[in-house]
Parts: sequence; structure tokens; C-alpha cells
Amino acid sequence: MAEGVEVRGNAVRVYFRWEGELCREPLPGPATEKNIDHAKRLVTIINYEIEAGTFDYARHFPESKRLAENRFGHYLDLWLAIKKNELAYSSFRGVHSKAETHVRPKWGEAQADTIDHIELQDWIQKELAAHLSNKTIKEIVSIMRQTFRLYATRNKKAFDPTSGITIRLPDDEDPDPFTRSEIEKILTTPTNRVQELNLIQFAIYDGPRISEAQALAWEDVLDVEKGIIRYRRAVVRGRFKVTKTKRSTRVHHLLKPAREALQAQYAMTGKLEPRVYEVVDRDNRTVRKEKLRLVFLNSRNNQPFYENAIRERFWKTHLKKAGVRYRGPNQCRHTFISQLLSLGVVPLHWISNHVGHATITMIQQRYGKWIRGDGPDIPALIEKQLGL
Repeated sequence: MAEGVEVRGNAVRVYFRWEGELCREPLPGPATEKNIDHAKRLVTIINYEIEAGTFDYARHFPESKRLAENRFGHYLDLWLAIKKNELAYSSFRGVHSKAETHVRPKWGEAQADTIDHIELQDWIQKELAAHLSNKTIKEIVSIMRQTFRLYATRNKKAFDPTSGITIRLPDDEDPDPFTRSEIEKILTTPTNRVQELNLIQFAIYDGPRISEAQALAWEDVLDVEKGIIRYRRAVVRGRFKVTKTKRSTRVHHLLKPAREALQAQYAMTGKLEPRVYEVVDRDNRTVRKEKLRLVFLNSRNNQPFYENAIRERFWKTHLKKAGVRYRGPNQCRHTFISQLLSLGVVPLHWISNHVGHATITMIQQRYGKWIRGDGPDIPALIEKQLGL
């Protein structure tokens, strides 16, 4: 049998070396003399094209399993399957949406080794940049980059066309906390959504993430009268999960306004029957069932808060009614931190530990801003200390 042609049973295959790998492809039809001669001619043509640099695998073998497994979409599927087990549900949902909305329609059927750097740059500039933020574009490019890295584990000579692509991001927006006069308006404006207002008062004066406050249960309250609580979980996109890091699991001694909000809630939700909730552990795979009585519930139906219910059903309307410029409910956390900084006496390490940050770096970078009108008169303090 001629080199490059082999017969197995009643089937004919050609084999050749391409890009350093030995490739075998079956040919249609039985192992007749005519088909074997065709195989000999075909392998001669293939070897010539490989040497000339004109070989097109898809043209000769459009139904090849090798081509199917070389599609970018094939490796995108593998990457998504890996990430589904690695990422939190909310994070995976965002990644999956970007992959299916932007990446797969453009590149899913393309052979991974045919996608080049210039094509990607052209796609980014002409299609993505026209309607997406740089943050979203950066995340899309990251999906492609990680998929190409996975592709390279099976294709050692693979080139990553995302190499050299840099998407610059604007500076983070500074925190935009509420002033003391705004806090007064927010907390004294009448509303029939008492539980929501209690949650906001609690958040302003203890600084949790809103997702942590929404997931707080009476099982986490160590002492109602003294206001000692423990944050152990958050609710993100309708799913309960343990706190992001071990440091985020923390015990707090509440300030008076937060303590009063907690005590007011006890009269409304403290004696309700517990409900069973599924709580996802930090590995994003283990799910535990916990019997919980949530501290803060929707005033209208005594159901848990999911997604953006606080913002959409209460917060926007309440701020407008209070005559306060709109900012998102997570500004309550920024407000707590900024108010403590404005005092000038609370150690940064205490603030950092209190809000669940690993180091004081985040505090220094993001919360150095003083709330105008709320901070102490520094020149006067200096004069007093120096006896001027």
C-alpha cells in the first residue's frame, strides 16, 4: 500500500502530517481499487499543498471530526463548562450571557487557528465599541483570551490572537455618599414601607452591602438588645450564598440607629416561622439548606427581597419624595464609611475590618473623600492643639 493510504476492513483512510501532527481521515465508499487509487492521488495533492502552504483542511474534509473539535465554539463550550463549576452563579450568568450574545455569534463556527489579531481588533473597534462600554468589551476579550488558553493546551503551537489587545478603563467613580442633612430627610420622610426604611437606616449606620443586609436572619442576631449580629451570607440575583470571603463573615456591635432599626424589625419579623433556604457555599458547588427567619422582608407581602426590589419598588420613589438627589442604595455603605472617616478619629484598620475588606488599601483609595460640611474644622483643631 502506498504511503499515506491505509485500508481497515472495507474502509479506506488517508494519513498525513500537518502542523506537526499525524492526521487520519476516512474516505467515503468501500475499499475498491478505484477508491484506493483516488486515495493515493488525494494524499499526493494534500502533501503538495502542505508543502506549498496552501492546504485547506475544511475544503478536503468538511465533515471531519477534527474540524468540529477545532471550532472556537467547541473550546468556548469547554471553557463555559469549567467556569460553571468555578464561578458564583451571578458571575457565571454574566459571563455566559456575554459569551452567547457577543462571542459565539461572531466566532463560534470559526476554526480557532484561523482567527487572527487584526480580525479581533477590527471587530472590537467597529462592532463592540459602537454600543458597549469598555468594561464590557474588556470582559468579552477576557472570555476569548481564556478560551484561547484552553485551546493551546491541546494545540501547543497555537497563537493567541488576543495577545497585545488592551482595553483601557475609565477611573472608578468616587463614592457619592449622602450628607447628614440628606440622611435626615431620608429617614424622616413618611412611608408605608416601614421595613424597607428600617433596612436603609440599618445600612447607613452599619455599612453592610445591601445584599448582606437582605440576607441577615434572626439566627445571625446574637443579642437583640445590645445589637450584636453576625454577617454570614448575602443574597445575589435571587440566590443565597455565604459571604464572599472569610473576612466578610464578621461580628458587629451596632451603633444606636442601626440597633434601633433592628429592634423595630424584631416586632415585625422576629417571631415569624423559619423558612428553608438553599445557601451556596464558597466553592460555588456545595448547597446547604438552612432554616432562617430573615430580618428584613418586603413590607407588602412579607417575602424576601430579590434582585433589585429595594431599588425599584422603594428607593427611587422614596428619594424623590424626600427631595434627595438619586444615588443607588449601595451608597448607604459608602455613607457609613465616609461618615467615620470624616470624624478623623476612627482607625482605618477598624473601618476596614468592620466592612469586610482584607486591607486598608481599598479604604485609602476609594474613601479618602470627606463629605463637604460634615468633616471637622481641621484648621481650628490644629490651632487648638498648638495653642495658637
